[in-house]
Amino acid sequence: MGRRLASGLAAAAFALLIVALGGWWFSSALAVIVDLALLEYFRLARFKGIRPATKTVLVVCPLLLLITQLDPAGPWAAAVLPIAGSVICGWLLLQPGGGTIADVAASIFGLFYLGYLPSHWVRLRALAEPLLSPRWPDRSGLALTLLTFLMIWAADCASYLWGSRYGRTPLSVVSPRKTVEGALAGLLGAVLVGAAGLPFVGWPVSLGVAAGALMGALVALMALVGDLTESMLKRDAGVKDSGELIPGHGGILDRVDSYLFTPAAVVHALILALPLLR
Repeated sequence: MGRRLASGLAAAAFALLIVALGGWWFSSALAVIVDLALLEYFRLARFKGIRPATKTVLVVCPLLLLITQLDPAGPWAAAVLPIAGSVICGWLLLQPGGGTIADVAASIFGLFYLGYLPSHWVRLRALAEPLLSPRWPDRSGLALTLLTFLMIWAADCASYLWGSRYGRTPLSVVSPRKTVEGALAGLLGAVLVGAAGLPFVGWPVSLGVAAGALMGALVALMALVGDLTESMLKRDAGVKDSGELIPGHGGILDRVDSYLFTPAAVVHALILALPLLR
């Protein structure tokens, strides 16, 4: 527990630092984390006898993040995914013996899972929409990214602390330690942080509390989906942890699983909320 707490606090401090720095610092640090997580993901795939397009995906995923930093909402970032998918399929077709459905699926999923989804963190941090953060109009991306991190941390901490002590009802066969009680505690934690956080960044209180609670529920759900998805991958590969890089937590993928599906949901929820604020 001591090692888990120390490494968790160090990871949180590093996350706060790169979010605060923003720009190329944020996207570059995220690109390194993504490549480390991809190495663990491909390790899981190889345990199943799958031969994904490792080198291509390792290059394309950081490239997608960096292009998103250059052009957060423009056509260039949107073009990377279909072009890279076509390149991956072509590369696998040229291999001796050709590729398999599993090879293609693992490669494309890796591109989506650890490239496209994390690129939304860059989009969220680069947001420059004053209506989304009236209190800090020049730092709307920073404020909303920090709020999203806080909601994820609240969901993770509440789920772990309550579930480990009071959890009795298994949530899913892919993760025997996850319980319904822990998931509900995580939901409540994220809802409370969201309900307090959106009015704090300047949303009208009557709207911000309700919208923040809904966003907290969305974040808790997406964090849980990310956690269970990674548990499913490990269960299928027959391993306990994706790696051993972080003391008390396992690998990079074990640490970032809650952060993968979340940013895309938050970015698009905020975009959909803009007409209400106008």
